[in-house]
Amino acid sequence: MTKLKQLFLSVALLSVSAVAFSAPANYVVDTKGMHASINFKIQHLGYSWLTGRFDNFSGNYVYDDKDLANSKINIKIDTSSVSTNHAERDKHLRSADFLNVSKFPESTFESTSIEGTDSDMQVKGNFTLNGVTKPIVIQAHKIGEGKDPWGGYRSGFTGTTKIKLADYNITYNLGPASTYVELDLNIEGVKK
Repeated sequence: MTKLKQLFLSVALLSVSAVAFSAPANYVVDTKGMHASINFKIQHLGYSWLTGRFDNFSGNYVYDDKDLANSKINIKIDTSSVSTNHAERDKHLRSADFLNVSKFPESTFESTSIEGTDSDMQVKGNFTLNGVTKPIVIQAHKIGEGKDPWGGYRSGFTGTTKIKLADYNITYNLGPASTYVELDLNIEGVKK
């Protein structure tokens, strides 16, 4: 074997080793730049959708592009930051009828497993709201990843899920069309 062939073989083996042994990457959710959002919608009387969001939240995640089973995510939501663009309604949502923020100022999600592929993930985990923790499944997919203009590295994901209000001891009567809330999650993280 010539020295040139040996050199090419060595470079190829090192490249394969680097890919095979790449470690999962740790990310911090980019909430300061508003490149992430936690939105919700619920039907209003079965006639239209009422939409809102949580303005303040934080989190981190581990993403392993070689084996999603090694990935995980943790999110904390400041429930008092609920916003539906209507001050009186937001005040009511913060009350004991709904989010009970004086007693439960924080909502959390902690994944227990992530399965599937980048284009079709099932993120299973425990969601805590109003002092109640229940398992949920978020259907998600990766939007993309790469270097940013500021010398960092980012990745982004989007996902949806639906929760039943009564499961979280929110029993205020909003009518039969308004027993579930749909969540729309957009997460962008900066690699640590």
